[in-house]
Amino acid sequence: MNAPAAKFSVTPQSIADVLLIKPRRFGDARGWFSETFSASAYAEFGVKAEFVQDNHSLSAAPGVIRGLHFQTPPSAQAKLVRVVRGSVFDVAVDLRRSSPTYGQWCGATLTASGGEQYFVPRGFAHGFCTLEPDTEFVYKVDGYYAPECDAGLRYDDPDLGIAWPVPEGGATVSDKDAKLPFFRDFQSPFA
Repeated sequence: MNAPAAKFSVTPQSIADVLLIKPRRFGDARGWFSETFSASAYAEFGVKAEFVQDNHSLSAAPGVIRGLHFQTPPSAQAKLVRVVRGSVFDVAVDLRRSSPTYGQWCGATLTASGGEQYFVPRGFAHGFCTLEPDTEFVYKVDGYYAPECDAGLRYDDPDLGIAWPVPEGGATVSDKDAKLPFFRDFQSPFA
């Protein structure tokens, strides 16, 4: 059996516990094959989440921002996200009150062509901005959707200062996301 290091390249991000993961692709004249998830391999580099649900979204245009979303306890979720068509700029915001990086964000570009993944632990808000038309985004979560715990923060919060790579015409967001609270008005439920 191949060692996890041979199957996956793992890069810790500037905020503890957030990981950029790149599964190795094995290619030939037909195309390529990639193992995109292995519970045992991921556990070896710290991802011990037991994923229970997969989600898939399509965003038609560049500059669509979805987020910043999270679920509050007792239904908090960790996410393992990736792009299967197009590309995104993906962001995680630390909402853990006791963390030295509380209120800070980190981000990475994820592409279908590169196969990159982002692991976002519980206690983080998550969002992404599409960089190409018809971008498809898929992600695993370790907790089921709980509408009563559904929460979020404004994507354009000046206190967070996220450098979204939006096109000249500006971002496209849902009405729900445009009305989310600002970080300064947020009382984090994450210890």
